Amino acid sequence: MQNVINHNIVVKLTMAITIRPEQAADINTITRLTEAAFQPEPYASHTEHLIVNALRRSNQLTVSLVAVEGDTIMGHVAISPVTISSGATGWYGLGPISVWPERQHQGIGSKLMAAALAALQHQGGLGCVLLGSPAYYGRFGFRAQPGLLLPDTPPEFFQAIAFGGELPVGNVRFHEAFDVTE
Repeated sequence: MQNVINHNIVVKLTMAITIRPEQAADINTITRLTEAAFQPEPYASHTEHLIVNALRRSNQLTVSLVAVEGDTIMGHVAISPVTISSGATGWYGLGPISVWPERQHQGIGSKLMAAALAALQHQGGLGCVLLGSPAYYGRFGFRAQPGLLLPDTPPEFFQAIAFGGELPVGNVRFHEAFDVTE
């Protein structure tokens, strides 16, 4: 955002944010962005950037979108398949989602969320789960669902959204890339 002063009037100019699929040339920036976005967060594993790279190497990034302003990447979101103990298929996990710290709270993450969920639906996904703040993710329709659990996680922070079908029941497991430590 840029301030322009003209005759004692301040006008804030913003460039439009565009959401597009990641490209190979984006990978290093996505890594730095994800690391920076989660670095100050006490709840983070601080391996989120490694998770995205491990998902990519395993060909498990079902959706990988970047938010771009001009030629600069401002944010990234990843969606990958999950397994459910009941055998339900067509379900995915959202995360990590990252925005440069100095650009957070400006709607970039919300645009990424909306685009990622729309892309997942378009690809035939039946629903999506995530681990995060109920206050934030509830705005997008995510809710804690009895019977759909992530073991060893407080149930109020594990949330799901179904795209018109029934919610499965069972324990959810994210891809093994989420276990990466280095």
